[in-house]
Amino acid sequence: MATRDKNIWILLIFILAGIVLGGLIGEIAGEIDFLWWLRYGQSFGLTEPLILDLKVLSLTFALQFKINVASIIGVAIAIFVYRKV
Repeated sequence: MATRDKNIWILLIFILAGIVLGGLIGEIAGEIDFLWWLRYGQSFGLTEPLILDLKVLSLTFALQFKINVASIIGVAIAIFVYRKV
């Protein structure tokens, strides 16, 4: 059972790395004219932070996702590499 749980965590790490590296590559490669399509994507989440002021403590919540084509390709590559390992 522990081996299966460990594999799921490793898969999640691979997917997270694919999202981050793919997004970074997409933003950098998007500056090149013929690779503009790697930057194409959507952003969703809270556009303005949600502030909870309790007078003694102030909490600020904000969460935004930015998905582009390169990050989707990064996830696909991460899953492929995970299956090969």
